[in-house]
Amino acid sequence: MSHHYSKLAIATVIALGVSTGVAAQTKPIQKDEQEIEKLVITSHPLNPTILESTTPVSIIAGENLESRIAPTLGETLKNVPGVHSTYFGPVSSSPIIRGLDGPRVKILQNSLDASDASRVGPDHAVSTEAANATQIEVLRGPATLLYGSGAIGGVVNIVDNRLPVQRRDEIEGKVSYLHDSVSSEDLFNVNVDGGNDTIMWHFDAFDRETEDYSIPGSADIDGTEDSGKLDNSFIDANGFTAGLGWASDNANVAFSFGQLDSDYGVPGHSHEHEEDEHDEDHDEEEHEEEEVFASLEQDRYQFLVDFHDLDGFFSEVKFRSAYTDYSHSEIEDGAIGTTFSNESIESRLWGKHRSINGWEGVIGLNYTNSDFSALGEEAFTPASESDAFALFVLEEKQVDDLLFQMGFRYEKSDISVDNSFFESIEDDHADEDHDEDEHDEEIFFDDQSYSALSLSAGVVWSIQDNATLSFNYARSERAPSSAEIYSNGLHIATGTYELGAGFDIESSDEAGEYHIVQNLQEPEKEVSNNLDLTYHFSGESVEATFSIFYNQIDDYLFQENTGFTYEDGHIHSEGEEEELDEEHDHEDEELAIYLFRQQDADIYGFEAEIDWHFTEQIRLETFADITKAELTTGENLPRIPPARIGFGLHFDSDYWHAEVGATYNAKQTDIADYETETAGYTLVNAAFNYYTDVADNELVLFVRGNNLLDKEARVHASFIKDVAPLPGRSVVLGARLHF
Repeated sequence: MSHHYSKLAIATVIALGVSTGVAAQTKPIQKDEQEIEKLVITSHPLNPTILESTTPVSIIAGENLESRIAPTLGETLKNVPGVHSTYFGPVSSSPIIRGLDGPRVKILQNSLDASDASRVGPDHAVSTEAANATQIEVLRGPATLLYGSGAIGGVVNIVDNRLPVQRRDEIEGKVSYLHDSVSSEDLFNVNVDGGNDTIMWHFDAFDRETEDYSIPGSADIDGTEDSGKLDNSFIDANGFTAGLGWASDNANVAFSFGQLDSDYGVPGHSHEHEEDEHDEDHDEEEHEEEEVFASLEQDRYQFLVDFHDLDGFFSEVKFRSAYTDYSHSEIEDGAIGTTFSNESIESRLWGKHRSINGWEGVIGLNYTNSDFSALGEEAFTPASESDAFALFVLEEKQVDDLLFQMGFRYEKSDISVDNSFFESIEDDHADEDHDEDEHDEEIFFDDQSYSALSLSAGVVWSIQDNATLSFNYARSERAPSSAEIYSNGLHIATGTYELGAGFDIESSDEAGEYHIVQNLQEPEKEVSNNLDLTYHFSGESVEATFSIFYNQIDDYLFQENTGFTYEDGHIHSEGEEEELDEEHDHEDEELAIYLFRQQDADIYGFEAEIDWHFTEQIRLETFADITKAELTTGENLPRIPPARIGFGLHFDSDYWHAEVGATYNAKQTDIADYETETAGYTLVNAAFNYYTDVADNELVLFVRGNNLLDKEARVHASFIKDVAPLPGRSVVLGARLHF
């Protein structure tokens, strides 16, 4: 965070916004480096500060957020302690928190689920735009009490002003533009807020266009190596949001509508058609035609009603609701190949009650409904409808220097699946050389129903006014997602054949023949027992946070490489595959079969972040984290990010800010079966900001250099690490005008 952004100033404005439900936009203000961090966690109904939270929380706001903005959420947050990126090329990446991703990490927009398809596959982009956010909150560790049984890994909450509730006497906003040389990216965005004592309004919009990214290494796509560019890695995205709010002395009402459209390439996602024959002069043209890109569209409506200063048992009552209509089509050779859609609604109602024997807290209800479908050649999971209803209670009590916190959540969820999907699967898997036998059994799934109970208890010990030691225990139950149970098909983007836990691979009496059969044993709930110990200190010249965690998970659901491969409707074992390779070449690509299996697991690690203020002009920030993840049998879990350490040296003056930093990612040698080791790498970055006034408004001119040494770097957690290295050296130029 630069010299021109005060932690206290940002926190104060955010706190004012949070008191009515939304964080307010801030202007650059001269900061006092000695002030204690007071940023408020808006995604928590009790709005605690970082010092008051029993679980580790990182809040990125102001210039700290603006300097991190990347085309994807995962890349925006990848240097937050404990947070890595799935990195499906520069077009799509989601956060990994403490080694957990997918449905175990909730992505929220103003505390309600983003409701896209990013939890289904790493090639699906998160449908939120960080460029227009006022702050992003990262809750590490289980957050199941508030956000559902899925959030046993953590929560990322993107906060913006789309639901305007803060009274204003003038128009405020921000306009910014940047150009990134590595992809010829042009990003333009605008945020404007206005209103009076009764009516408030908000508007934001963005437009991003990029070409294919430059890379320092090579991309191995379809057996060919292309140097210099990551083919099919472009982005063309735009969106807007408009919101309207009304306020009285003890009530707020707000409504917003947002629209997002994005076309983006899918690196490595292309097809060769066996029946098509072209001469050498047309090979390149045909390759370009067969590349696949995704077309994402989303309409999102959000609604807010707040009552405060009430008489009676509840002093505050708040209601939030969001309706999302999402679709994601994969376009191949100009035609729609597969369309993923998700129509969902989520509502949350809670009330803050008055003190009972010193205990203060909230009682709330949460309802979600999701109608998901995937239609087309590459649909690997059936249509399904999910319903969940939950009751949650959060309580806290201050006793001298100890702040006790506890809560529980009971959730009932139901999943119904369209079994007609499996009829086509059975037809595709039919062996043309054999009649139906005892292995060709009908696949049919009954509706699934789960009850999940989550509990937590913690304490924050205020050792001093500026130091706390917190301990938290959380027992969380997570119901499997539809994709984890019912997946059955080719997932070309990841180069795999995915099978859910509802299936298994069975061998027949005839040597060399294998079949996909229904697993008659229903998947169990995951049960997570997580311990967190966090020390936070904010002194005159040093601010530091240290966290250690241990997460023991019963019946952990994970994708295991089975060693089998799928090709042209046939399943081959590892030995059989070698024999076939010796006999003849295959025109069709053999895909590794990944099966969701359950086994007990242990995940543990350490996170640290230290900010030293040597003088008013010079400071050094450092961070480090490491996560270990093993099955109780001793095997490593797949795609776990390596240990890393980073630093940033900052120089501040009245009119400029400069920094240089580096992040080292260690070599990952703790690998699962069929994984390969990933080399370590160091990325060096630098930045310079210049501040000036234009008609009494602050203008920030900035230049940033990323991967200055042009190092080849590959992300171990990525399904396509061999296809998609990180971008090469880039220079980012831009300007921001605050008014």
